[in-house]
Amino acid sequence: MFSKDKKDGGAKRKAAPPTIISADLRVNGNVISDGEIQIDGIVDGDVRSNKLSVGQTGRIKGAVTADRMLVRGRIVGEIRARTITLAATARVKGDVLHETLTIEPGAQLEGHCRPMESVKQIEGSSSVEGGINLVVRDGTPTRSSGL
Repeated sequence: MFSKDKKDGGAKRKAAPPTIISADLRVNGNVISDGEIQIDGIVDGDVRSNKLSVGQTGRIKGAVTADRMLVRGRIVGEIRARTITLAATARVKGDVLHETLTIEPGAQLEGHCRPMESVKQIEGSSSVEGGINLVVRDGTPTRSSGL
């Protein structure tokens, strides 16, 4: 009844259309998908997906994990992704863990930025040395005085 199809060697998933959280929708809770999510509304909770796009009207308050991510809206919380692009309208408050990070002029980022490989090395440590506390406003990065 629930077994895999023996003809093709296993059940293959068909590519699903992206999940869209429209501007008039508010989600209280976690959002998880193996595919693509477009957020134009508000999510109060963690978000996890393969590909994530946060539109200009999109708001997330919680931890965000994705393989690829494009941010045009606001995120308050930790971001973990292999490839992250912060567009000019992005407003992020929280740590960013990445392999590749692109910040367009005009984007605002307040938090620590660290490559994922350095995170693995320091996760067991009680202090985070070598991290950068960076605030980017109007395309001009400045170090926070808290270091």
